[in-house]
Amino acid sequence: MLELFAKYQEAFTLPIGFVIVAISANQLARLFQQIHLPLITGLIVMGILTGPYLLNLIPITAPFQLKYINDVSLGFIAFAAGAELYLKELKKQINSIKWNSFGQLFITFIISLGVLWLAADYIPFLAKKENKVVLAISSLMATIFIASSPASAIAIINELRSKGPFTQTVMGVTVLKDFLVVIMFSICISFTQSVLKESAFNFFQIIIVLTEFTISFILGFFVVGYALKTALSLSIHKRTKSLLILLIGYSAYWISNWLAIFSLEQWSHAIFLEPLLICILASFYVTNFSKFRAEFLNQIRSLELYIFVAFFTLTGASLNIMVFVEVLSVAILLFSLRLVALIFGSVGGGLIAGDPIKHISVGWMSYITQAGVTLGLATVVSNQFPEWGPIFSTAVLALILINQFVGPPLFKWAIYQVNEARTRGNQKNEITREVLIFGFEPQSVSLAQQLIKKNYRVQLATMKDKDSFDDPADISILYLKSLAKDNLTKIDFSNIEIVVALLSDDENLLICEYAYHEFGTRELVVRLNHRYNSKNFLDLNAKIIDPSTAMVSLLDHFVRSPQATSLLLGMDQNQDTRDIEILNPNLHGIHLRDLRLPSDVIILSVIRGGQTIISHGYTRLRIHDTVTVVGLNQSLDDLEFKFIK
Repeated sequence: MLELFAKYQEAFTLPIGFVIVAISANQLARLFQQIHLPLITGLIVMGILTGPYLLNLIPITAPFQLKYINDVSLGFIAFAAGAELYLKELKKQINSIKWNSFGQLFITFIISLGVLWLAADYIPFLAKKENKVVLAISSLMATIFIASSPASAIAIINELRSKGPFTQTVMGVTVLKDFLVVIMFSICISFTQSVLKESAFNFFQIIIVLTEFTISFILGFFVVGYALKTALSLSIHKRTKSLLILLIGYSAYWISNWLAIFSLEQWSHAIFLEPLLICILASFYVTNFSKFRAEFLNQIRSLELYIFVAFFTLTGASLNIMVFVEVLSVAILLFSLRLVALIFGSVGGGLIAGDPIKHISVGWMSYITQAGVTLGLATVVSNQFPEWGPIFSTAVLALILINQFVGPPLFKWAIYQVNEARTRGNQKNEITREVLIFGFEPQSVSLAQQLIKKNYRVQLATMKDKDSFDDPADISILYLKSLAKDNLTKIDFSNIEIVVALLSDDENLLICEYAYHEFGTRELVVRLNHRYNSKNFLDLNAKIIDPSTAMVSLLDHFVRSPQATSLLLGMDQNQDTRDIEILNPNLHGIHLRDLRLPSDVIILSVIRGGQTIISHGYTRLRIHDTVTVVGLNQSLDDLEFKFIK
């Protein structure tokens, strides 16, 4: 029994030890968020600190022995990337994705060739070589310069809950580049081999690569995609379904590894599939061609933190910090050259696509981070060209390390610059609506405080003397001498969306008429004092609250519809109802059934031009429609940002 335990001790202790380190890394990495760095930067740093080259809490064999964790994580990250490619929301960004991909692939490649050629004397694997050899090797490095990391992009996007045209373009370009770079690399490596061996260009190698991509496409879209759809359709526990999704992602990597070994043994040539592409296509299929899109997104949200913590901690532990120190000067030079090429490629693609200037100015920051694909390409070079390949690969490894530190913070900053982050602090700036309440009394103060908690900007106007009461610390007070027009003109109504009048009927009518006729304020809420005055307010489309009947009506609804009334009154702290105006041009014309709604959100009604329309799955949204929704507060925050951005 002891012998059996000793035999399998390492198999159990290593994963358990890594889990403990990863949990600790997650807690410590959050300190980086306090200095406005991304969570994944903190995780990578924690991985390096606990890795074999510093504290050695994670042994040097861990990246190999825990490779299955890496494969499971990459499969999930590819699923998350594919889920972002929802065609009905991307259709207005197709042109931008196309031309930005062109800029990244061709402009960046050409500029990279140029700067590498000019700096050849300062780069060890290029120095003192013939011009044609310099050109050939530079083409390999230029291709590697183009590659970026979908995993890091997804992690930053999910951390910031980013949504918008900039994010969609970046995600589309990153995914598209991921497999186009491999095709370009196969062309460049065949070109390099023909130059060094002075032989004919190997077109057969290109055909093999295209065949591998075709097989990957078929497996991803039809086989793994169908398996993923089937798993989502099963009536099983959510945790079991999550495990099944992770296993499907892992199976793509397992099949790819098995096929490479099998084909090498049988035909003396290894067939390398693209498991990342397989998983992206499978996710793309489920997102766009199945009815399980909402559940799939819910599964991704519930798993993403665990996956990112495991993946980026293990990534940090696998980075050889000693190699970085040895080739630091070369790595910094390569980083600088790549940065120049990326800026030219991103700006060129953005200008051709006609993107907003703000997007063009920060777009290059989104493509700096590199990881798995880049390392894989460098490994191929090291194996194919033993004379200078190892130096090439070492320099690329050091370059990846710099990019992993510099890229995520810059991408995070870029998302903030284009106002597409949905973090709690940023949402307050984006979704704030302005309310003006007339009348200072306990009810008006309580109303103002509740609205402020829900991200409304509230002003309270009163005709009381300034010293007659204590100013509430969190409410802006406007002091008026009277409701004469001269005094009302001092109030800036231009940004006021909602006016609440809690004075006498005559005063309320004066306020409503001024707001309605002078500024066209659409939402007027009035507390009625005498029922015979109601017609005057109804003529202004005001919402009337009659205290004499409100309590009876409320009790009536509590008896007949207790759940709905509790929800309406906000008695359930986790749920709420909201009216959200559609301002996002990408949603204009989209069917309600095609919206990617959180699974806990229900659309109750759609108001267009002041009229409630009968809404169903085929109702098309229009700009300035008002949609009434019910759901969890967190989901409503996400939906509100999506509708207005």
